[in-house]
Amino acid sequence: MAGPSINALEQFSLTTGLGPIGRAVNFTNSNEAMLAAAVIIVGMFAVGLRARALVPGRIQALVEVLYEFVHNMCTDTIGEEGRRFFPLVFTIFSFILLGNLIGLFPYFFAFTSHIAVTLALALFVFLFSTAVGFYTHGVGFLKFFVPAGVPGWLLPLLVPIEIISYLSRPVSLSVRLFANMTAGHVMWEVFAGFMLLLVAGFGVFGAVAAIIPLGLNVALAALELLVAGLQAYVFAILTCLYLHDAVHMH
Repeated sequence: MAGPSINALEQFSLTTGLGPIGRAVNFTNSNEAMLAAAVIIVGMFAVGLRARALVPGRIQALVEVLYEFVHNMCTDTIGEEGRRFFPLVFTIFSFILLGNLIGLFPYFFAFTSHIAVTLALALFVFLFSTAVGFYTHGVGFLKFFVPAGVPGWLLPLLVPIEIISYLSRPVSLSVRLFANMTAGHVMWEVFAGFMLLLVAGFGVFGAVAAIIPLGLNVALAALELLVAGLQAYVFAILTCLYLHDAVHMH
């Protein structure tokens, strides 16, 4: 009798949801998770801000903490001009944070572990920040690729390097989020599968030995919570840095 097989990548497979309607419009479990994240965000803010109490409840306090955290991130990184971009950064941060967190629950899909999603977000940030740069400085934004104080004879070498570095932003931004979330979920699945293999293959002795990967999985769960928040922060702070470059040049 064959033992249980473990496929750590199966959790990232796309399936269609919502029955015939989902199949007709290609509405996948990834889309369902993104829709769920958006609904949770809107619902949490609608409930949290409804009372507007002087002494906030738990949900209102959470909303206010998130608001102040991202607002300070924008103004500290971009400057006072960051207030204009706060709604965008806050939306991106909240969406990625919820996407990372709901992916940790059973039967939920981690859409931030798909490169198509993270690349789409990164390309939007890249194109938006570039548009802000040209809107603010006009053609003068091209000076961003000319390092200040560099001898003229070095410019033919440094300008292409600056351009390549700039164009690589969406790649690094998307791969960082995708790789971290994917790696964490794969490790989680591997250790969980290892527990099943020990129990199925060695009976009582295997059940006792499975305590070790179980403990590792508990530690990984705590680490995944930390990574979920950290990766949302990294994506948001890099968005702020790109907008800072677009507004202030060097």
